[in-house]
Amino acid sequence: MEFSWPVRVYYEDTDSGGVVYYANYLKFMERARSEWLRALGFEQDVLWQQQGIVFAVRRAEVDFRSPARFNDALTVVSRVAELRRASLTFHQEILRTEEGRLLVSGEIQVVCVDRKRFRPVAFPENITERVANAE
Repeated sequence: MEFSWPVRVYYEDTDSGGVVYYANYLKFMERARSEWLRALGFEQDVLWQQQGIVFAVRRAEVDFRSPARFNDALTVVSRVAELRRASLTFHQEILRTEEGRLLVSGEIQVVCVDRKRFRPVAFPENITERVANAE
């Protein structure tokens, strides 16, 4: 399943050179993953409260190809590359919406963590089923 999320570049997202500060691309990717989870019917605060889990980024590999600038409309595309017992690996791309030009790509591994012990735990079955059926 491919999930797309729109992002607009605001002035606060840019550096002194007028381009998006590199760390903000990770924020854009995070928002897209959160909205993907929401689209599957899961709210992170509810998972924290009711199932005692949170998601933590374990690994991020990002390739910066071309800069985005103030007021650009971007699209963050997210795909599940691998679903494991306690982790999800996403392939994410950030494109300039107007021409579809690839600006940034990345592989982000997210781990399901017990909120009290901060140790990896298996995804609850309802999440695993929904993710597997969405692919």
